[in-house]
Amino acid sequence: MRISHQTADGSEAFVHEVPQFGLGVFLMTAEDECKTSVLAALEAGYSHIDTASMYNNEREVGQALKHANVERESVFITTKLRRGHAIGYEDTIEHCKESLALLDSEYIDLYLVHAPPVDPEHRAPVWKAMEYCLEQGWVKAIGVSNYGAAHLEAMKEYATYMPCVNQVEYNPWLQRPHLKQATEDAGARLMAYSPLARGDKVDDPRLAEIATRLNCTPAQVAIKFCYDQGCITIPKSSNPKRIIENIASLNVDISSEMEAIMALEENYVSGWDPTTEL
Repeated sequence: MRISHQTADGSEAFVHEVPQFGLGVFLMTAEDECKTSVLAALEAGYSHIDTASMYNNEREVGQALKHANVERESVFITTKLRRGHAIGYEDTIEHCKESLALLDSEYIDLYLVHAPPVDPEHRAPVWKAMEYCLEQGWVKAIGVSNYGAAHLEAMKEYATYMPCVNQVEYNPWLQRPHLKQATEDAGARLMAYSPLARGDKVDDPRLAEIATRLNCTPAQVAIKFCYDQGCITIPKSSNPKRIIENIASLNVDISSEMEAIMALEENYVSGWDPTTEL
């Protein structure tokens, strides 16, 4: 999938390709859990790993790539600037360097601000530092996470390069049409985390009925929905069988059940949601 940064005159800059499907490694904190999961994902055919400073497992992601003996260019790595670290220009640059060191990589494919900085006064200098990291080649693309439509609109006042991605919770129960449109209007792709609403909705009987008709698992329906909506989709799992099952969802044709899947919408937020903050 093509991603790029929209400039003030509407042109594109820093065009990059991102695999639309990947592995999320949130909450993988047990020793070697993240490394083992990344290795299983690479073996299953994944080429995109989504981590973050806040997850405390960037080092294991880097170790997995070295252990797998794969070319760095063959795996797309997304990581994020911790919200508590997004407090200024110099701090942002230093934490980017720390992530590079932990990943043991010369560059990061996609670097995101994990959430809008708590102090609105910090948002412009933090983004300017992200742009500096982009211009230095330390990162190939920059974006945001958990930004609402108002945050994206405000960025137009201070951004030289608008974000190429906005990573938010997105799934059949939380379809966010207004936020998705605002993200696309900013020239960015929506990146969907928690496609199963952190597991809260995997036992939804309506989802089970859809899966039965499609002869697949409920999880595969939810994951493929995000993917078919054009979202970069990063389901999290440390279970090797689930890792394989999740990528197999890409082979499921859900088109005949799209109306039923769309009807699952209930504006259900399963976790953290800074998109509504000022």
